[in-house]
Amino acid sequence: MRNPVPALQISDGQRVVLESLARSQTGAHREVVRAKALLMASEGVANTAIAQALSVSPGSVANWRTRFAEDGMARLGEVRKGRGRKPSIPQEKIDEIVDLTQNYRPKGETHWSCRTMAEYVGVSKDTVQRVWSARGLKPHRVETFKLSNDPRFEDKLVDVVGLYLNPPERAIMLCADEKSSVQALDRTQASLPMIKGRGETMTHDYKRHGTTTLFAALDVLTGTVIGQCLPRHRHQEFLRFLRTIDREVPKDLEIHLILDNYATHKHEKVRAWLDKHPRFHLHFTPTSSSWLNLVERWFRELTDKALRRGVFHSVPHLIASIEEYLDAHNENPRPYEWTATAESILAKVARGRVALEKIS
Repeated sequence: MRNPVPALQISDGQRVVLESLARSQTGAHREVVRAKALLMASEGVANTAIAQALSVSPGSVANWRTRFAEDGMARLGEVRKGRGRKPSIPQEKIDEIVDLTQNYRPKGETHWSCRTMAEYVGVSKDTVQRVWSARGLKPHRVETFKLSNDPRFEDKLVDVVGLYLNPPERAIMLCADEKSSVQALDRTQASLPMIKGRGETMTHDYKRHGTTTLFAALDVLTGTVIGQCLPRHRHQEFLRFLRTIDREVPKDLEIHLILDNYATHKHEKVRAWLDKHPRFHLHFTPTSSSWLNLVERWFRELTDKALRRGVFHSVPHLIASIEEYLDAHNENPRPYEWTATAESILAKVARGRVALEKIS
């Protein structure tokens, strides 16, 4: 008979780690089994008994003991070269899936799906999904972008971002814009309320009762909004809104107004009015750069919270709902914090132009 194998020598620190691994519910199975085997070996249990208790071979237990005696905890979870699960799909097939995903499209379609790719390359859809997930590929998603062609892009960008990061003293800074053609939509049938197991429902079709245009100016420092609903979107309405701003802003403050390049904002009658009100200073965002105007962020919240799921029986009803949201917002305003510098934005735009040049 073989001589009994002496108990495996384990330090107190190693024992604490092994006991933690042996109790783990989320650790790798091979590490849990090895930890249990080594703990049993430290108590003098024979290799065959350990192997029988853990459903492994005695040779595996002997190898684990030897490696632990030589290297300690360093190689506990390591799988020797050539051992373990073999890849179920060859690398050539993975490369083919990645190449097709990035450089080609299925016939007659705009993008690949798991099933169309699986059928084309002859693997399962789950295999395609694993390949895409491992490499962060998402063919079903598309992101939008727009690079401004404004010849004064950099000058306007620096001007607007400079106002956000270093606001002037003794002045109010307003981001102004119009949300035009806001529709008073009335559902054709009454909505059903939310109940347990089912969200609120509403019909997909609707009746139109007219439109209004919301003029809004967001105070960058406080987050409050000056708003006014007017029937149309012309220079006459914009002048009315400028007069509203002039009335509501204290007379001792300069007014810096950030606007887009809509022709209404540059009408000759608007310029004439501004000449008579020198405390107004207009700052225009670059063409195709509405993201620079913070009031657009407020418009999105208005749409999500008050308009998209709203039911409006008339234009006055729509205007009353907008004004109600506006009043509620101004009772507890929260300013939007601008953090991006002009340099970081210009660097990102430069990278975008380089990427476009490569594919054009």
